[in-house]
Amino acid sequence: MTSLVGTGVLLRFNLRRDRVMIPVWVVVNALMVLSMPNTLKGLYGTAAERADLLHQVAGNSSLRALVGPVFDDSLGALTAWRVGVYAGALAAVTGLLVVVRHTREEEESGRQELLASGVVGRRASLTAALLAATVASGVLGLLVTAGLAGQGAVGALTFGLGLAAVGLHFATTAAIAAQLTESARLARGLTAGALGAAFVLRAAGDSGSTDGSSVLSWLSPLGWLSQLRPFAGERWWVLLLFAAVIAGQGTLAYVLAGRRDLGMSFVPTRPGPASGRLGTAGALAWRLQRGSVLGWSIGFFLAGVIYGGLTDSVADLVGDNDKAREIFERMGGRSGLTDAFLASMTGMLGLVAALYVVASVLRLHGEETSTRAEPLLANAVGRLRWAAGHLVIAFGGSALLMLLAGLGLVVGHGKDAGPILGACLVQVPAVWVIGGLTVLLYGLAPRLAPSAWGVAGAVLLIGWVGPALDVPQGVLDLSPFGHLPKLPGGSMEWTPVLVLLALAVALVTAGLAGLRRRDVTT
Repeated sequence: MTSLVGTGVLLRFNLRRDRVMIPVWVVVNALMVLSMPNTLKGLYGTAAERADLLHQVAGNSSLRALVGPVFDDSLGALTAWRVGVYAGALAAVTGLLVVVRHTREEEESGRQELLASGVVGRRASLTAALLAATVASGVLGLLVTAGLAGQGAVGALTFGLGLAAVGLHFATTAAIAAQLTESARLARGLTAGALGAAFVLRAAGDSGSTDGSSVLSWLSPLGWLSQLRPFAGERWWVLLLFAAVIAGQGTLAYVLAGRRDLGMSFVPTRPGPASGRLGTAGALAWRLQRGSVLGWSIGFFLAGVIYGGLTDSVADLVGDNDKAREIFERMGGRSGLTDAFLASMTGMLGLVAALYVVASVLRLHGEETSTRAEPLLANAVGRLRWAAGHLVIAFGGSALLMLLAGLGLVVGHGKDAGPILGACLVQVPAVWVIGGLTVLLYGLAPRLAPSAWGVAGAVLLIGWVGPALDVPQGVLDLSPFGHLPKLPGGSMEWTPVLVLLALAVALVTAGLAGLRRRDVTT
């Protein structure tokens, strides 16, 4: 088939380009899953404790909305319940990032046109992108299957295949979005919106049903992952549903790819005004990133509401479980279980906000490598002024996200507004340190700028999995979040906060100095 000529070469090229990004996302996801059985064994070591957990989940709609229903009390089933939704979401993000990066982003930058002038088939680029996403999803599935085989080979295989299927589902969704839009940013946004809708549908369905039988749960691919029921009477036929949708979406993407010209789309971008609200570099930066800010803001507020709703029932969930109490105390301090839970949740939201600030800062890198920055800088717009517009959105936006998360926690919890808002805002300096490191990498070594995702992933892994694995405090201190005061409930310590703020300022200053002195990528 001439339309697929060159697919193998492009696949090897894609995997080489993603030799850092794919391993980081896959390893972080796999470690999150594989660390859970030992954690759960320490938390719920007896059959009576696990049976009590099932009873608590059945009676707590907020907890089911957060992580889904649980179908069995084995360690394997509890692992699939506890991390299934989030591991599936991470697999979906990996798939969509890989596909958009090697399809629409390549066309937007003009590199695809150069490749197409050689011996490359019309659909080779799309095929290579989907195959790269398949490799990422397949490796994740293999790691999870091998790591959980001790809990039951059949259940481990089911769970691994389910995670791989979720990744491929959203990879093909991204492939369709890449054909419909002219912008890689919009393609990622549409696919991320589909992922968010899937999470909301699953949460709404699972909150109203103890066995996942709600129609809303069945409308979500994240709900299908739960319906596979790994380690709890596996439903293999659900994989056929995944296969049918993946095949259908992939076929549609191939049909669309064959009916449009290179660089074009079925939904062309509406040209905007060149003056007025877009008369400054900062206004243009806001126009480019406002959709992202809005999406993240809604997500953080809703997450805060859900976590806040769980606060009053956390004491019943933990009960007399000393290990669970210890984990919350390591994450949130020793000021009391409710305060420790709130502190640990604000810390988790801060870790996720670090992903936002990395993505927002790296928008500078995307604008530069796509050559859209060059016409701006050729006019009366200095580099620092151009960069400042995006950095204000990145750093100011992260503070806004934490504020909205705090408001959501207040709405869900119904009290303690001041301490909760303070606990959320105290996370901002650590988030800004991650953002400052991203600016430093971009300014001094732009080719290394995407490695900031690896840093953010490592920080997320330390903060999420570290306390549960009882890793040494020295490892936890490698993350800037490990130095923050544990609020609410703990005492406010200004020294680490001010040190982190000073470090963030120094990193940003050094990065901007590097940007000012180096050549612009062409």
